Amino acid sequence: MVDQTVSNIQGVTEAERIRDKEVRRQRIGAVLRYAMLGGVGLLMLYPLIWLVGASFKTNAEIFNNPGFWPENPTLDGYINGWKTSTPYTFGTFFLNTLWIVLPKMIGTAISCTAVAYGFARFDFPFKKILFATLIATLLLPNVVTRIPQYLLFRDLGWLDTYLPLWVPSAFAGDAFFVFMLVQFLRAIPRDMEEAARVDGASTMQTLLFIVVPLLMPALISVCLFQFMWTMNDFLGPLIYLSSVEKYPVSLALKLSIDTTEAFDWNRILAMSVLAITPALVVFFVAQKYFIDGISAGGIKG
Repeated sequence: MVDQTVSNIQGVTEAERIRDKEVRRQRIGAVLRYAMLGGVGLLMLYPLIWLVGASFKTNAEIFNNPGFWPENPTLDGYINGWKTSTPYTFGTFFLNTLWIVLPKMIGTAISCTAVAYGFARFDFPFKKILFATLIATLLLPNVVTRIPQYLLFRDLGWLDTYLPLWVPSAFAGDAFFVFMLVQFLRAIPRDMEEAARVDGASTMQTLLFIVVPLLMPALISVCLFQFMWTMNDFLGPLIYLSSVEKYPVSLALKLSIDTTEAFDWNRILAMSVLAITPALVVFFVAQKYFIDGISAGGIKG
């Protein structure tokens, strides 16, 4: 009896030893993984960290001090950069950017939702051909359509206005968003829509009160993507806008760089920090919706 008890104790002790060894192994593995991820993350973020630090340096210190921490921090880059070399401050350019971004976001959300709902829920002639054509535009480089679009907008008299930047988004010109919403809709059961139809709801009422609330994670992702892409867009405004008072931030930064004479890099870096701040804030605040929208949109029903 005593031998059996001793054997049981030894067995328990051996099991605890194995379990403790496994726990230590898992902890060491977790520490190594997090250390590696932290190192890679720091390596990727270092240019951004350096940008923020350099924006508080003088123009001479940027070239003499390669580190990111300024020896003598100064706000001259932000003060002088905000004034710009034009009659307008950077506040005007930020308002112009907002005036471009908001209509594009609203137009994209409305038009892409309507088009995606039609493709996902209705049968009509040439549906497969039209959808294949839509998806084929995803493989078409934007540069291929630049000249035809420019000629079209020139003939319409829309040059030096925001219409060439707004109108394509208002007519579901971004095929990627349509595709993402179609995939999201295919993963949503039709039971609630059919129940609404039985209760007498029209197609528009079903879309607004049943489908749109279910689409909200994907719609938020669409708006966030459009916000970030529009904030970073340089070529579109460069082609269609010629008046400085209508420039967005992306073009205003280019105005600060004069290749014919010396210029202050601290001003450019300071305004670059301000330019990327809205996109960074929106991304980190709404990161959950990015992930939810993309993962849900990638499910095929």
